[in-house]
Amino acid sequence: MKISRRYALAFLASISTLGSTWVNAQNTYPSKPIKVIVPFAAGSTTDIIARAIADKMSQSMGQSLVIDNRGGASGTIGQQAVATSATDGYTIMIHSSSHTVSPSTFAKLPFDTLNDFAGVTPISSTPNVLVMSPSKNIKTLQELLAAARAKPGSMNFASAGQGSATHLNAEKFKLAAKIEATNIPFKGSAEAVTEVISGRVDYYFSPIAPVIGQIRNGQLLALAVGSSKRASALPQVPTTAEAGVPGSEFNFWIGMMVPGKTPRDIVNRLNDEVLKALANPEVKERFATLGADAWTMKPEQFDAYIREEIKSNAVLVKAAGLSPAP
Repeated sequence: MKISRRYALAFLASISTLGSTWVNAQNTYPSKPIKVIVPFAAGSTTDIIARAIADKMSQSMGQSLVIDNRGGASGTIGQQAVATSATDGYTIMIHSSSHTVSPSTFAKLPFDTLNDFAGVTPISSTPNVLVMSPSKNIKTLQELLAAARAKPGSMNFASAGQGSATHLNAEKFKLAAKIEATNIPFKGSAEAVTEVISGRVDYYFSPIAPVIGQIRNGQLLALAVGSSKRASALPQVPTTAEAGVPGSEFNFWIGMMVPGKTPRDIVNRLNDEVLKALANPEVKERFATLGADAWTMKPEQFDAYIREEIKSNAVLVKAAGLSPAP
């Protein structure tokens, strides 16, 4: 069939117009405020870091990044909200390493952790610190271990929910130290810290931010940090390995994700904007007070890291004998 020159030119013009419209749509992102879902309560370490990053990204991108705290169920309520959101870049999530734990600690999830999310980048690596009330008359990690072994099963520990990073850190410590202790889950760090200060709960592997003030004023005693290296905010506090429990290291990270199938150009733009925010002196200063170290990857590297950590956390959950929640 022969196509006239007039129709051919019209077809080419329409293709050109569509291409131009697509490019312009990409160049105008973002054209409205972006919702940032944080699956934990306001005041949590994840929330504090999310707000620090969102503030600088708002300035750079020319649109507000609005924090939406969706706490509960170890982060899965917020995760579900993101997984079912439009894939247009206007809903993003800043979550913790709990993201890679939930597939093993819940029998059934209302989303697919691997396929319903796309990684943008990790933002920070933030050590947890093992804290206790001074009223327990325990001053070192070795004294804690001695007390736990003297009365097996008598101790308990707080966590920010079943399957949270604080929970898994404590479980890995238990396995490495060969002690028995019972998890007492709370909705977030604020409640957990209150119960530890009161002495009703024995210890807690807390993110540093919610407890740094209480450590400094003497309400809490820091025995060790759960990471592989000391925290910059608490340089005098040894790691659990240094204090005599090798193999107990746990990496608590906070990172940005978006709904799966979000266009790669938007994912890459968000990755670039996070890197800009992390380079800001105010953000660096804020991270220092939290004991957080900036940590980034390319999106495809973060996706691969998440896949591997889901596997390793499944091994940890099984070794700890944790029963998946319904």
